[in-house]
Amino acid sequence: MKMCGRFLHRIEQTRMYEVTVEADFSSGHYLRNYKGKCENPHGHNYKVRVTLAGSTLDEAGLLLDFKLLKHVLRPIVERIDHQMLNDLEPFTVLNPSAENIAKYFYDETNRQLAGMTAGRVRVKDCTIWETDSTTATYFE
Repeated sequence: MKMCGRFLHRIEQTRMYEVTVEADFSSGHYLRNYKGKCENPHGHNYKVRVTLAGSTLDEAGLLLDFKLLKHVLRPIVERIDHQMLNDLEPFTVLNPSAENIAKYFYDETNRQLAGMTAGRVRVKDCTIWETDSTTATYFE
């Protein structure tokens, strides 16, 4: 409870569970409308971290089995692994920046989860490592 002026307010907390998995992939890209080295084709050994969240567990006491989440990520990773991102939708129009790649993983993972879990589980956030010391995160 929190005291606000003369009134006592109850702050309700929602229980949330989170699970996280990571995967690696290598891809090439170049940035449009950018001045500098990154406007030229080059590649990265990326890492992606996807964290799911939900307030209820399944009948086995799991938010989502790690194995199942890895299975969900596999086709997303395989689609872009060892590819030139600029040649693949949505990156033929959308710049393949780390920020946009993070959103791509967020959207694609959420799309699959919606059908599998009837909305019980959602993506909390998605982080892309472009190098060991640079990351971009997307969340809603």
